[in-house]
Amino acid sequence: MSGRRVAMKAVDWLAFGERVPPNQRAMFNALKTRSDALSSRLTSLSEKPPSIDWVYYRKVVMKAGMVDEFEKKYNAVTIPEPIDTQVEKINAQEQEADKSAKSYIQASKDRISKYEKELTKFKNMIPFDQMTIEDLNDAFPETKLDKEKYPFWPHKPISEL
Repeated sequence: MSGRRVAMKAVDWLAFGERVPPNQRAMFNALKTRSDALSSRLTSLSEKPPSIDWVYYRKVVMKAGMVDEFEKKYNAVTIPEPIDTQVEKINAQEQEADKSAKSYIQASKDRISKYEKELTKFKNMIPFDQMTIEDLNDAFPETKLDKEKYPFWPHKPISEL
């Protein structure tokens, strides 16, 4: 039992609680209450099962050899502990989540630097009400008219009238 207690992971309930959305707060509180109850029940158990006084039972039980047989079977009993088969999957998911989070953070930093460059461009630009058409086309090349594609813009050609 002591090996299991050492292997138990402590949950940081404060950090966990900060990440819980308000609409799931009741489920979180129920989980924490249940976890605390199970944890307190587990810690209240002794390390070893209570010892049986086999000498007393040998004196009290009339059938010879019965207590010896029970003692032999009792000592032979081993309770299998469940094997944790999911820890590898969980660790793999955690590493994958770390990779995706790091790539997202890097992409966000790249976007931030791009937006900061645009912001400095807008801050250093001539105010819009003082711009000429040439200044507008220099600042925003996408606004420049394509004379080859639309030679008569904003007017229609005479043939279409």
